[in-house]
Amino acid sequence: MSISVLGVHLVFGRKMNVTYSYLAALVAVAAIVVSSVRWLRVAQREHYIPGYTLRFALRWYLERYRILNPLLGAAAVIAGVVTVARPADLIPASAGFIVVLASTLVAPRGLGYRGSTSPLKYTRRLTTVAVFTWLINLVFIAIGAWFSLGMAFGVIAMIVIPATVDFVLLATLPMERRKLTKFVDMATKKLAKISPRVVAITGSYGKTSTKVYINHLASGSFTTFASPASFNNRAGLARAINEGLSPGTEVLIAEMGTFKKGEIADLCSWIPPEISVITSIGPVHLERFGSEDDIVEAKSEITKDASVVVLNADNHYLVPLSRKLSAEGKTLWMVSGHDIKADVAVKDDDEGNLVIYVGQKRLCAMPFLDVSRTNVAVSVAVCLELGVSESSIAERLVTLPVAKNRLNISVSPEGVTVLDDTYNSNPAGSRLALGALERRKTALARAVVVTPGMIELGKKQQEENSFFARAAARVATDIVIVGFTNRRALLQGIRNANGEGSNPNVVLTANRKQAVEWVKEHLHSGDSVLYENDLPDHFL
Repeated sequence: MSISVLGVHLVFGRKMNVTYSYLAALVAVAAIVVSSVRWLRVAQREHYIPGYTLRFALRWYLERYRILNPLLGAAAVIAGVVTVARPADLIPASAGFIVVLASTLVAPRGLGYRGSTSPLKYTRRLTTVAVFTWLINLVFIAIGAWFSLGMAFGVIAMIVIPATVDFVLLATLPMERRKLTKFVDMATKKLAKISPRVVAITGSYGKTSTKVYINHLASGSFTTFASPASFNNRAGLARAINEGLSPGTEVLIAEMGTFKKGEIADLCSWIPPEISVITSIGPVHLERFGSEDDIVEAKSEITKDASVVVLNADNHYLVPLSRKLSAEGKTLWMVSGHDIKADVAVKDDDEGNLVIYVGQKRLCAMPFLDVSRTNVAVSVAVCLELGVSESSIAERLVTLPVAKNRLNISVSPEGVTVLDDTYNSNPAGSRLALGALERRKTALARAVVVTPGMIELGKKQQEENSFFARAAARVATDIVIVGFTNRRALLQGIRNANGEGSNPNVVLTANRKQAVEWVKEHLHSGDSVLYENDLPDHFL
């Protein structure tokens, strides 16, 4: 039997022929171009780190909550094996190819093409990764089609799209580093010309808030420039300096983040700090580092060439480092959120104020704010070291700003108090936020926690999310769990709280949009809602 479709003559027989092979190759390439958009979005959201695209793909296909994705993944693999095992037999090869094609285009269910919270941004780097990904697949599938194996090569290429994206990320990494070097060199020269005093800040959490506080307190005495938003890596800081640092700037406040050892040392090699700050050490990004000791080692790179170091004395991971730095002869400021014996301390008083102590002497008091006391203490210590007067610090503490999406508190037009802590994903910050919600809770009003839980906590993720949910259940009347990433751990924590007499209403939602709709429908004037963390939609 044979037919002609758009001038192409197809012969329906048992054996594969070159026409089917080339048609399958064209279809497979088109499917890869379309489907790769989702995985390119994942790669972009994960900072183009090789390996993370495949890691997220496995998370989606091994998802236990929506059985459809594991089934689609298994069906694609089995069908692919059939096609590869019998590439010359038209019927089984075609059937397998069609199954893989369908799975490639529709799976994993829930991972959208466009993205609602993390849409694709068509940058130069993304375009480079996309083009190379498509070219590799085009060449690979074309080779297969040449040997009448278009279906077999096509199914292989479709199944391994996430791995191909990771391969391209790895292969293009040296090229990207060379391109970035030009901008780093420009920033280095600009820094040398303007020659500001540099305050470098790192830590597992609290970096951005502390940066905002320091900039606010110091800007009354000096011309300052703080790296914007979360521009805390090599590319971000180079861009911030090249575009934002202006002549006459006296103090540069640079936030420095890291995902591995050596990154902060590299930053400090061309942004040499006079004053270095470590706000905290905790399990944030533990998944990437492996252990807290490795986190300490990576973060402490910021102290190597600084003459002055400010450390959080309340963090037990930093105590050994403080002894080491003291022995090296560095000027050391130890700050605390409760120990008045620290060089700078911030404590509550009986009148509902925060009191700042310097050298165990009262500097000033400020109205109570839902902020980390240690972050305020760090900021005061840095500003005193810079030479800001105590009177200026006291005056400006009263108007201390809050970093965006870090426990911003407002009242909606409907009269609902909204605690926006969506940018936080750490145990210490979540405890602070729960305390803020509890202080606003009244007997006749609802207190709601909306959360997807915390991520990148490695081996501690289950434990920390369970502990957080248990604490939230003691405060909240309702807990809205968003997504599936930490659902089991959060539910376990709530069950633990149930045994202690805390029984909040639990609402399960698939995504943030559903959670927000629930809040709008059920909360009224006088109620409070805490949005604790927010995961981009490439998470489950």
